[in-house]
Amino acid sequence: LSVDGAHDMLEAVGDDAAQPWVAARDTAVLTLLYGLGLRISEALGLTGADHPLPSVLRVTGKGGKVRLVPVLPVAAQAVAAYADLCPFDLDPQGPLFRGARGGALDPGVVRASVRGARRALGLSERTTPHALRHSFATHLLAGGADLRSLQELLGHASL
Repeated sequence: LSVDGAHDMLEAVGDDAAQPWVAARDTAVLTLLYGLGLRISEALGLTGADHPLPSVLRVTGKGGKVRLVPVLPVAAQAVAAYADLCPFDLDPQGPLFRGARGGALDPGVVRASVRGARRALGLSERTTPHALRHSFATHLLAGGADLRSLQELLGHASL
């Protein structure tokens, strides 16, 4: 996605949500994917103990590998807005992101939200939640980020 396309996606993802807290939730999840470069499983793996988001988030990725990721203020604000609206208790041991019935949010729900926003915006079928992670990396590289630093941020074993 272009920078504008990513921003448009973040703005549009909650447009068709049935309730304001669901719109805030979907926006918060996508903000973590694009703003921090998280995988969908990493974002959905956060617990109530992770709220409010710290300035540096400890993320457990593939293979149990732990990495530290700086948190942009906009991401912390998006998660806080969701938490303020969420009708469920964000228990420290429970999932941070909740589905409509209060259980852990299913990744398929996030994919469906992205699909709806993608269609509304006329974006490519290749625009998926994971594409936001790739856009994060591409935009950092275009801004002059060092490859090794980007490798660490993404939690990749090799370039």
